[in-house]
Amino acid sequence: MKLKKLSTAALAMTFVLSGCGGSEDDGKNVSSVTGKEKFVVGMECNYAPFNWQSNEQTDTSVAIGGAGYCDGYDVRVARYVAEQLDREIEVKKVSWEGLQPALNSGEIDAVIAGMTADDKRRAGMDFTTPYYESEMVMIVRKSDKKVAKYNDIQQFKGKTVIGQKSTNYDTVIDQIKGVKHATPKATYPEMIVALQKKEVDGITAELPVAEGAVAANKDLTIVHFKKGKGFDIDTSVSIAMKKGTSDSQLFKDVQKAVDNLSKKTRDEWMKEARKAQPKAE
Repeated sequence: MKLKKLSTAALAMTFVLSGCGGSEDDGKNVSSVTGKEKFVVGMECNYAPFNWQSNEQTDTSVAIGGAGYCDGYDVRVARYVAEQLDREIEVKKVSWEGLQPALNSGEIDAVIAGMTADDKRRAGMDFTTPYYESEMVMIVRKSDKKVAKYNDIQQFKGKTVIGQKSTNYDTVIDQIKGVKHATPKATYPEMIVALQKKEVDGITAELPVAEGAVAANKDLTIVHFKKGKGFDIDTSVSIAMKKGTSDSQLFKDVQKAVDNLSKKTRDEWMKEARKAQPKAE
């Protein structure tokens, strides 16, 4: 999953992805329309198929005022958790580096954004058990027939490989001996263009993201690695909540919701998200 490195950078501008207004009631964030307490979730809305922004409303999307909708696998999970909590879902679009500060300040209740619970993040946030697990792969040009047949990351020695900026997808590249580590870019669309222009030879990615990219770009393909020959990295994703809240009733209720979400349903939702994601992603 999205193995990004959080920093203490300043919180980026956020946008409320909910059509309903809210008001404070005895310290609670309550909807002025339904009267229910809100479950406020932060995500980028820019990481398909986990989350993306769209102008089209769907049965799974959340409105962004007058600026469209946020949709995707993470939105589906967020809506499900809110329903289990009997709360109204509200999603806020927050830059990746702004997610932890937003959580710590109380602006959001949880981060559901394809985030992996590594040791560094656990020092600043509490995490549920994973709600999705994936596989680390490489996106390459289909025309590079020899490269397309690689099954060991070390075969990329001497090749130029790129990963997403401020993520473990970038730092993990150094596990390849003799690799030419390209300067990271902020988004996958940017990296795909670089690959198509032959500025790089490969892009690190988790499988759902790679599958979406390949579906939208027929000139690309995916390299899978043999067991023990791939990247040494955790590819599971979990829900993050404010540090020190793991004993709270809210955390326990969120964890219970995750526990009750079957693997079959998780896989079905991801399949549907990959199918529905914008073709440009």
